[in-house]
Amino acid sequence: MSAPQMSLPSSLWAATAPAGPSTPALGEDKQVDVAVVGAGYTGLVTALHLAAGGARVCVLDAGEPGWGASGRNGGQVIPGLKYDPDELQKLFGAARAEALIDVAGRAADEVFDLIRSHAIECDATRKGWIQPAASSAALRTIERRAEQWRRRGVEVELLDKATVAQRIGSPGYLGAWVDPRAGSLQPLSYARGLARAALGKGAEIHGHSRVVKLAREGRGWCLTTASRFNVRAERVILATNGYTDDLWPGLRQTVIAANSFIVATRPLPLELRQSVLPGGEVCSDARRLLLYFKQDAQGRVLIGGRGPFAEPSGQGDWAHLEGSLTNLFPQLSGVPIEYRWSGRVALTQDFLPHVHEPESGLSILLGYNGRGVALSTALGRHLAARILGLGQEFPFPVTRIRPIPFHGLQRLYLGAGIAWYRLLDALF
Repeated sequence: MSAPQMSLPSSLWAATAPAGPSTPALGEDKQVDVAVVGAGYTGLVTALHLAAGGARVCVLDAGEPGWGASGRNGGQVIPGLKYDPDELQKLFGAARAEALIDVAGRAADEVFDLIRSHAIECDATRKGWIQPAASSAALRTIERRAEQWRRRGVEVELLDKATVAQRIGSPGYLGAWVDPRAGSLQPLSYARGLARAALGKGAEIHGHSRVVKLAREGRGWCLTTASRFNVRAERVILATNGYTDDLWPGLRQTVIAANSFIVATRPLPLELRQSVLPGGEVCSDARRLLLYFKQDAQGRVLIGGRGPFAEPSGQGDWAHLEGSLTNLFPQLSGVPIEYRWSGRVALTQDFLPHVHEPESGLSILLGYNGRGVALSTALGRHLAARILGLGQEFPFPVTRIRPIPFHGLQRLYLGAGIAWYRLLDALF
């Protein structure tokens, strides 16, 4: 019995990425060392490093590599966490915090190192990240943030109102800081490149192979797909992030799968390209409901942000972003929107990534809170090292699965919160 095919959703990235490698549906039973559920960045990076370390690895995905948020995000490679270094010190204490700060701070390096070492063609550039402030309170926050990273050796910049308007192309901000570690890529091309690299190291990847059952079998595990084929493995990794289902009890309830919406213009004429982020940086601002934007390799301007929790049903679901685009960049008024799409971001209650090991031989890694390109790449390598027994302590504490209280009501609360925050951002 064949499983229903999950086609890749329409997006700018789906339209412009080179074809991915062949990842046929699982067609027979298999025995491996490690089975990975999810062919996004987490699963692919972990599989790549495991295979390079000599493990027999099989990756299973309900769609294809990059089908989820890994192939639909804004393509911004930003290091760090939602918490600043000094906040992490208070949360975790000096020793643990410094390890977290180091891993998160170097996360973008891991992305660009992988791209370089495996010759992944994904329009990768590294021109930095501008985080501008639209209010005095936000400006004070980013000034503190910049100072904390400067103390740790990052060559940050602080921009005044006039300079940030010139660097971004929008007059609406009071100032900004610039993180030179960040950059940009074509996210679906990156996912497909990771898949190709993992295959080259001997990993197996099977798309359109949804895992519907995960069960103990002796000292190992048995994964059953919708097509009734089985993969038996000593160890299992769940790497489903914003598309987590009920395969493991309670896991789906540990994250809020919020939709992030993106629009992209047609390629701009040269004079307009030079008026929006002419230096090639990526940008996300410091408001309650942030907006993120950049130019792609063909000169389109992309802007993204939170939207309705339900899957989009019509062009009106992107209207708030189209309005924000022309509010920020009046020079783009009248430029047609060429693409509209969305993908799910996995938000955790504490805004930190989560690693769980609820039973022997089962590892779970998810919850990047909007920083998934860099963090999943870095933490995937660390998870592979942990499984291979290379003696590296995982940077984040391994925690038990704790479903968010009243999880079923969270979308209602967050929906109201989004509306309230959008109002506050407009007023202040």
